[in-house]
Amino acid sequence: MWNVNENKIVNKEKIVKTEDSVNIKDSVKTEASVNIMRSETPGRSVIREKYRELTLFLIGEKLTITTMESATSGQIASLITDTEGASAIFKGAYITYSNEAKIKNGVPKDIIDQYSVYSTETADAMAKACAEAYHADIGIGITGTTGNVDPANPEASVPGQVFFSICYHGKLYSYQKYTGTLPTRLDYKFAVADAVYEKLTDLIHLEKTERDG
Repeated sequence: MWNVNENKIVNKEKIVKTEDSVNIKDSVKTEASVNIMRSETPGRSVIREKYRELTLFLIGEKLTITTMESATSGQIASLITDTEGASAIFKGAYITYSNEAKIKNGVPKDIIDQYSVYSTETADAMAKACAEAYHADIGIGITGTTGNVDPANPEASVPGQVFFSICYHGKLYSYQKYTGTLPTRLDYKFAVADAVYEKLTDLIHLEKTERDG
């Protein structure tokens, strides 16, 4: 869990364990790390509490955050704004459920055409686009398949495979999450939300440790 105490963040317990992590440096100027995550997901109430504590920390640190979500359809935004006072750090977000919506909101069509909508490159572009649009410290982009194969993108759609990226102070960090088969679409959304929480808090903790020495 994450405790907010005098603007210090402390990771006391890791609930989700990551296996088979792969780190890759992107060819672009910003550094990107690609992690393939396979893990069990805690209950929804636990995930909601994680986001409550994260949101309180972001408020305390005055770190702004936004999202561009496809597969999770606004679930991350919802979890953040469940906490009173979130408007101080959350100015808005995008739900881009179609390719057209992604392109209209800043994702280059060439990236989707070249790499497919379900790719690290598209998730990177989503994270970068929303962070720049809202001048946010943190931008989160999520694309992937929950449940059945996407009829609009059958060649690239793999059920349970989700790509998400975090644009943190201008640097891109990219991840893949494999959920396996889950009972409901909401279960998929919470599984991805938990993975996003884990990676985002890791980045925050790392930067804070480096800054504080």
